[in-house]
Amino acid sequence: MKWSWKLGEVSGIGVYVHATFLLLIGWIALSGWLDGGLPTALDAVVFVLALFACVVLHEFGHAFAARRYGISTRDVTLLPIGGVARLERMPDDPRQEFWVALAGPAVNVVIAIVLYAFLLVTGGLVPFSDFGFGEGSLAVRLLVTNITLVAFNLLPAFPMDGGRVVRALLAMRMDYLRATQFAASLGQAMAFLFGFLGLFANPFLLFIALFVWMGAGQEASAAQMRSNLGGIPVASAMLTEFHTLSPSDRLADAVRLILSGSQHDFPVVEDGEVVGVLTRHDLLMALSQNGQDWPVGEVMKRHFQTIDSADMLETASQRLQECNCHTMPVVHNGQLVGLITMENLGEYLMIQRALDKGRARAAMARTHGPIL
Repeated sequence: MKWSWKLGEVSGIGVYVHATFLLLIGWIALSGWLDGGLPTALDAVVFVLALFACVVLHEFGHAFAARRYGISTRDVTLLPIGGVARLERMPDDPRQEFWVALAGPAVNVVIAIVLYAFLLVTGGLVPFSDFGFGEGSLAVRLLVTNITLVAFNLLPAFPMDGGRVVRALLAMRMDYLRATQFAASLGQAMAFLFGFLGLFANPFLLFIALFVWMGAGQEASAAQMRSNLGGIPVASAMLTEFHTLSPSDRLADAVRLILSGSQHDFPVVEDGEVVGVLTRHDLLMALSQNGQDWPVGEVMKRHFQTIDSADMLETASQRLQECNCHTMPVVHNGQLVGLITMENLGEYLMIQRALDKGRARAAMARTHGPIL
């Protein structure tokens, strides 16, 4: 994720903090300073850092549960709204998704139990009626917050964990796409409710409503694309008219090809084998630093994803998202036969939708007469 800095690595999973999170810390510190000076500011910052440590543990709950099913996690990133664990893919089995979704809130339950036991042993436990976010010791406030995180994350709305639990339960009894659409509709209904309450109660609910609405819509769109691309080979949608470069070509050759057509990224071929990919981004960076006479072989990416023409478009879409790349070479029997891009996948889907509408109109015309 852009504007993120790496804090460290745990069990091979990088932990990053986004720049906007630092703005949150600054705002918390300033608010505390204005309310009660340095002691209040330090207490507020320590509480927020402890809270987000719990959030990181929550995300690692998801990551370790996914690893149990052979799914890796790219990284965990801290944002002002919480944490994000980027799994390489969602589990295909609804039962696996169920347990992966519950693993995060389960970590917060364990943290709450540990804090409760600590307060009980040390005599710091207060009646539940006296619990509050801004009151009591650090342990009491963290206990309240972890209980709240469990309740909030289990709301049956995407993109919270509760929405994924609902989708997983439904997917055990119906088609995955229908389950996702139902769960997404439920999430957007809850977002509408949050927004309505936010107008009269806490304005922060408006922000949550927007977050939930967009997250639910993205989940539904992703599931729709996954369904539409299933069972269709890459060869049906790949680009077959494209240009290649060799490692000895100059960047000026790539510039000429970009200006003369619409291709942005170029496979680099040597002795009939793809040895790299020159992206437009890397080309522009190299032009600004080294000029047009620099060889392509010095700039191209040597680590890249490829896909076989017989693989499914669903797999191609997943790999393009995983590698965060614009273009992926398509090979067959070791030979380059095409290119696949997210834009091409989108165009293929639009064409198929148009054809489906045409076939539906033709079928209705045959059944009911001409449609005016």
